[in-house]
Amino acid sequence: MSTDKTPETTPEHRSTAELRADATRARAALAGTLDAIEYKLNVPKQIKINTRRFTLGLHRLGDDNPAALAGIALAAAATVGTCVWWGVKTVLDRR
Repeated sequence: MSTDKTPETTPEHRSTAELRADATRARAALAGTLDAIEYKLNVPKQIKINTRRFTLGLHRLGDDNPAALAGIALAAAATVGTCVWWGVKTVLDRR
């Protein structure tokens, strides 16, 4: 059995500055991870962001192709009207 230490078994000697730099990098990585988790789990913020995206998409569609936007609006109105009519009819038929 030899007492010679191989490079794998010798402890790594690093300066205080290197250790502090490693700690700073680790803190920055942890902060980034926590920010990403907060971003994903903040439901009101996600709703707000997705609402803005949807509104922006509708504005762009209106600028690019107004006929398509009118068709989508007409289809949405017809769908809502049909659902309301169907609901009212169901309630009145139960009487």
